[in-house]
Amino acid sequence: MAKVIIYNTATSAREIFYLGENDPMPYVWNNTMRVREFRGSSNSPTLWTTVQAMEAWNSTRRSYGAAIPVGYAFKRIWEGGHGLMSQHYAGVSFDVGQRLTAWQRRTIHSIASGLGVWGYVEPLSLTPTWVHIDRRYGTAACSTGYMKLQLNSRGVYVLVLQDCLNTLGYATAGLDGIFGAATKRRVINFQGDYNLARDGICGCQTWTKISSLVKGNGRSTTTVN
Repeated sequence: MAKVIIYNTATSAREIFYLGENDPMPYVWNNTMRVREFRGSSNSPTLWTTVQAMEAWNSTRRSYGAAIPVGYAFKRIWEGGHGLMSQHYAGVSFDVGQRLTAWQRRTIHSIASGLGVWGYVEPLSLTPTWVHIDRRYGTAACSTGYMKLQLNSRGVYVLVLQDCLNTLGYATAGLDGIFGAATKRRVINFQGDYNLARDGICGCQTWTKISSLVKGNGRSTTTVN
């Protein structure tokens, strides 16, 4: 059984579902992606994504008209396996088509690029045996990566931040994707401990430092599920 948190990036509304591994992901069209496919190799009991990522998948899957195998999707940042500020940790990224032919991958890439529903479709020259598509959103705090977060921010990037803070022992009173007073205090505490500007805002320097400390280092005793 998985706890699946879904955010709507347009309204900041949050929904929580409790689903079996063979259940379809919320908002997915015609059972075309199941929880176990979205999970991939992650062992986390809690997963998260956005309505918009599921809708982008739906548009691509309908346009392609055949099964699209998902090789890699969700990971918690402490599980690692991807870059420092990977959209996989935010639950809005899919690496697909590993078992398909090069022609099939080119077709999926062309469809995904033409639809305009994804935030980023990686050039095939960088992904020769898969197609990377992600529904990132907001203005990145660094040249690439996650958006700047501050008091009252909501969504999957806040979930990643809270995951980092909790794993490092800065308890945020939950893992809910809401940048409230407790999360701001912990960001300030973290910034003070690492000689960063103590402004309570998670911008490029704070994101870079906290991600580098947590990525791939495994679950800690203070990680919240």
